This record gives sequence, structure tokens and C-alpha cells, in this order.
Amino acid sequence: MEFGMFHEFPTLAGRPDADAFAQAMAQVDAAEDWGLDAMWLAELHFNPKRSVLSFPLGVAAAMAARTERMKIGIAVQVLPLAHPLRIAEEAATVDQLSQGRLIFGVGRSGVPRTYEAYGIPYSESKERFAEALEIIRLGWTQPTVSYEGKYHRIENVAVVPRPYQQPLPDIRIAATSPDTFVTNGKLGYPIFVAVRTEAFSDLVPDIKNYREAFKAAGHPGKPAVYLRVPAYVAETDARARDEAGPGILKLFQSHAQILKDAAAKTNEPAAIARAKHAERLKGLTYEETLGAQVLSGSPETFTAQLRTIKDELGLDGILAELNCSGTIPHDNVMTALRLLCQEVMPQFH
Repeated sequence: MEFGMFHEFPTLAGRPDADAFAQAMAQVDAAEDWGLDAMWLAELHFNPKRSVLSFPLGVAAAMAARTERMKIGIAVQVLPLAHPLRIAEEAATVDQLSQGRLIFGVGRSGVPRTYEAYGIPYSESKERFAEALEIIRLGWTQPTVSYEGKYHRIENVAVVPRPYQQPLPDIRIAATSPDTFVTNGKLGYPIFVAVRTEAFSDLVPDIKNYREAFKAAGHPGKPAVYLRVPAYVAETDARARDEAGPGILKLFQSHAQILKDAAAKTNEPAAIARAKHAERLKGLTYEETLGAQVLSGSPETFTAQLRTIKDELGLDGILAELNCSGTIPHDNVMTALRLLCQEVMPQFH
């Protein structure tokens, strides 16, 4: 089972951005030293109270230079926000610099405000994503790219450099609505899943549909599922609650607002359906989230929770959000990371 940390490079109130980068990179260095399998970088824009991580591929290149073993994941590169040829070049460069350690996670985000800032209608995100992913795949596998779509027209362009991993880096796609599970299964890509509005158990039918579509399409190998999950490990259950509980509840409250905003900007049935859960999220208690939407507690409690959902969902790995709201002090995050690597991971390897 693959263990990763989902990292947002949170801003630090009242302190310069340089401090935020230094602190976040200290966590990267510790993860490398303690044996974590992968470090996952978010892509977040125009939210100075939340994150300084707007350029994950640039940070990934810096990580490639200071690590030797750990995989470097993007979770996720928001494909509709930039030209796919540029993304293909930059991601291939990271793959070269890391000597094949890049995991290229892609999605289209659920934050309409980011699209507005870039002047791209959120309603176009689904079609733009599909075009961009196809262009990137062609750029990495063909001598030259020629493509004519609704949003991109490309004629005889060679992507340089080529990826280190041949024929392609590991591509994983965020699956959030029922149709995307089936689509990604047909395409044969590994998927990320997450729970914000419902419980882990609610993912079971969608994951089943993904696996059936994968096999029906005749793809070789095993359909792989990775869970991005709010997570925290402390010496005791009580410490986990005291240190992470307020931040976990803040996460769900913030997500409730994102759901409402997304539903207001699109007519997608999935977005509208998710927005109906917003009020419930605002009223959640920490105890209600445990083992259902969150993994948190002592190493023993965390391990038991993870075993249950691993078996239920058939997970291949997790992306642990050890500081899901950016409010947990650095020393506590480091302790959670150390306990995850040294106490939890050995139970699954």
C-alpha cells in the first residue's frame, strides 16, 4: 500500500511567504528521511489566507533536487487553467530531473473563483480537461502533435523534453462524480477519490463501476484507487482530537461554501447534488467524522480505521492530509508525519 502526504504549503498568519516555503520544505525533507512513499502537491490560487502553492510543478522541480527516493506527486494539476503543451513540457522536465519519480495527478478543480480569475468559464472545464489530457498524452508519446478541438488547435509541434518514464509518467485522475468513475475506467487510468460530503462507504458503488468499466475495456493490470483523506496521528486519541479536531471541522465548513459556489456556477447535476450536503457539513462533529470521513487518532486507532476502509474500498494507497486546514502547528504536523511513517506504515508494508 502506498503512503503519501497531501501538502498544501499553508500560509502562516503574520509571517512572510518565505517562512511558509521553508516550513513546508522542512516537512518534505522529513518525509524523505522517514521513508514516506510520496509527497503530493496541491494547486491552489488566489487565496492568501490558505496557501502559497500556486505552481506545483515548480515546487516539484525543487523537491527533485533535494530528494533521491520519494515519489513526487501532483494532486492535482488543474488542466483547464493552462495551455496543455506548456504543462506537458514542464511536467516532463520534472520527470527528467527526478529520474522518473513524478506521479502526474490531474483534475479540473471545484473552485469556480479560480476559473473566473483566469477568464475561463467554469462551465467549460469538463471539455477543456478532456482536450488537455489528450494533447498531453499525444505530446509525450508521439514525435509531433497535431490536434484540432473545440478549444485547442495544434499543428506539428514537438514536445521537449520527453518524459524520463517511458512511454508515460504515471497519470492518475481525480474522480468526483459518478460519470467520471466510469469514464476513467474506460480510459484505463488510476483514480483519486475523496470524501467531503458523504462517508467512505458511499464510494463503494462508484468504485465498483470504475473497476467494471476498466475490465470491460480490456485494460491490462489492476484498476488502482487512491484515497485523499483528512488524517492525523498523535500519541493518543485525546491529543489527536485536541490538536486536529478544530482544523478538521473548519475544513468541512469551508468545503460547504465551495459546494454552494460551484453549484451556482454550473448546471452539472453532480455539482448541484453535492451542494445539497452543504448544511450537513456545517453541523458535523469531530466524533461523527471519525472512521467515516476522517482518519484520526493514536497510531493504533489510525491503523484500525485505515484497515477497515482499505478492505471496504480496496485501496492501493492514501494521500494523508495531515494539516487539512492549515491551522496545525509545524511541530505537531512533524509528529503526525513521523508517527505515520514509523508506526502506521510498517503495518501495511
